Amino acid sequence: MIGRRSVLRGGVSAGLAVFAGRSKAAEHEMFYWDNHAGFDFHGPQDIDLLDRWRAAGIGYLSVNVGYDPVPWTSTVRAIADYTRQIESRSDMALCSTLAEIRRARRAGKMALTFDIEGMGSLNGDLSMVEFYYKAGVRQMLIAYNLNNDAGGGCHDDDKGLTDFGRAVILEMNRVGMTVDCAHSGIRSGLEAMKLSKKPCIFSHANARALHEHQRNITDEQIKACAATGGVIGVNGVAPYLGDGPGSPEAMVAHIDYMVKLVGADHVGIGLDYDCGLDSIPDKETSDRYWPPALYPNSANLEILAPDAFPAIERLLRAKGYREKDVRAIMGGNFQRIASQVWAI
Repeated sequence: MIGRRSVLRGGVSAGLAVFAGRSKAAEHEMFYWDNHAGFDFHGPQDIDLLDRWRAAGIGYLSVNVGYDPVPWTSTVRAIADYTRQIESRSDMALCSTLAEIRRARRAGKMALTFDIEGMGSLNGDLSMVEFYYKAGVRQMLIAYNLNNDAGGGCHDDDKGLTDFGRAVILEMNRVGMTVDCAHSGIRSGLEAMKLSKKPCIFSHANARALHEHQRNITDEQIKACAATGGVIGVNGVAPYLGDGPGSPEAMVAHIDYMVKLVGADHVGIGLDYDCGLDSIPDKETSDRYWPPALYPNSANLEILAPDAFPAIERLLRAKGYREKDVRAIMGGNFQRIASQVWAI
């Protein structure tokens, strides 16, 4: 999540039509898995925004329900409203397990789960981890850009995990929630990956070696994630991809770099696509979480839209990637994480 207005941008045509009958994902031999949608909660009507992913043939999407810049109560409200709206849709399914995701796919429905960006949503209460898991949250960040009571953020003076943060990591392991190190500080993320007894992820993060930005991750972080058995989801946010406009080619460059570093089994996609909604209205809060020096064009941020998935797939094939590796990157690797971490 960026938290600011975004320019809608895709790799191919950006149709918004809602599909009748079986979805494209069900008809397509490839199962597209987008591990993070980047817009924040405005109301139950937000669910209609997911038609953009469904129209693009996305089979699974993790929907953000809260992040550190907003009160924890907003997370609870988002889950309540989103759950009600998803259950009213015949073309979408809120899933608890990988088996349910696969059933949704066979039925031509887009499978959904929730994610939280930062442990601020726990309100300092360890018992909230299991509460959120039972409500559909399957992955959670340590911190969103700035330090919180669990650990450090990538735009802050990261001093590592706190006692509370360490307890949360172990509780996430216990209940089956995936530890997500995106947006977190380097030290906090490395400590979390060392502590976790299950694979960890970066749901949406790019390679700092290709483009220097505090939101991008170092080779050390990439290797540490892979060492847990985890997966890094490359995102489509232009300022994290490079100096030019965002493109499928730029995303594939980051994918290819990580594959060469740690192997195709540890790379996936988490677009972090924002449908263009205004977010934090308070400029002081906005400037703290998204420092203007790092986000000079945040009002017109370019992010690849979900309909870039087929272009990414084609580019991987054009680079000579083996079929099994293309399948792994486009969705198979994150399916593996779900099978290994989520409670059955």
